Amino acid sequence: MSIPDSLETKKLSDSSSITTNTTAVRKFSIGHILLDMGKITPVEAERILRLQKESGLRFGDAAIKLGLITEADIQLVLAQQFDYPYLLPGQGNHPPELVVAYQPFGAQVEVFRAIRSQLMIRWFTSERKALTIISCNPKEGASLFTANLAVVFSQLGERTLLIDANLRCPQQHEIFNLKNKQGLSDVLVARANVSEVISKIDSFVDLSVLPAGTLPPNPLELLNRSSFDEMNDQLSSQYDVILYDTLAFSNGVDALAIAARTEGALVVAHKNNTCLDDVNAMSEQLKYSGAEIVGSVLIDF
Repeated sequence: MSIPDSLETKKLSDSSSITTNTTAVRKFSIGHILLDMGKITPVEAERILRLQKESGLRFGDAAIKLGLITEADIQLVLAQQFDYPYLLPGQGNHPPELVVAYQPFGAQVEVFRAIRSQLMIRWFTSERKALTIISCNPKEGASLFTANLAVVFSQLGERTLLIDANLRCPQQHEIFNLKNKQGLSDVLVARANVSEVISKIDSFVDLSVLPAGTLPPNPLELLNRSSFDEMNDQLSSQYDVILYDTLAFSNGVDALAIAARTEGALVVAHKNNTCLDDVNAMSEQLKYSGAEIVGSVLIDF
């Protein structure tokens, strides 16, 4: 986007210096981004540029000194400059528990980054792209955890695909405000092409979501079909990270079928809610399925 004409041609008492300084408001500069976001007007940009010239302040510091923007506005601009997208409260209509989107600089998000780093070291390689996320019981926050993890991988620049493989009570379409008319189940029975039902999440540069789709009468049988392996192989050639959100273990063994295919599982437990005996029983079943337990996470959503 070019600089608005009003900013280029506006005349003040020292018009030559203002015209020269507006060249600083380039496409990826703080000034240009603030203009695009509607945080400042062209006239206000000229005031900022004048103060910047007189005081030697940076553009953002000058804008803050004039009371035209806040520190939060600067953080948002820096996120755009460094390809680290996040959302302001109210944007995207996602649940506030999607903390990596709304609170990217908080301590809680550092935990997700640490988990991401561990998984990059211990699991995700050129040969291994997919991982099953599994919890013991429903309503323990596993789907929100998986959504946050997917976002934080995408913020790293990894081509990330989140697949809602819970074909009984899916949640990812609600978290990301997607239609759930067609999805994974429809792909597995050849009712839809996988590339046509994957949704790119515009708020995040490298994040896509495959919703669960039509709720079938035979979810476990669908997940055991050879078409699942074919789909997973196809997607593994297109994405760097594939995360499968699954049905809680206490509600069925669907996750075991998926974990056997991905060969790896991350166990999610809820603080003060998940029983250790349940985790141990689930872990044993995962081992019998042939899946490696990459790690376990204790959450408190």
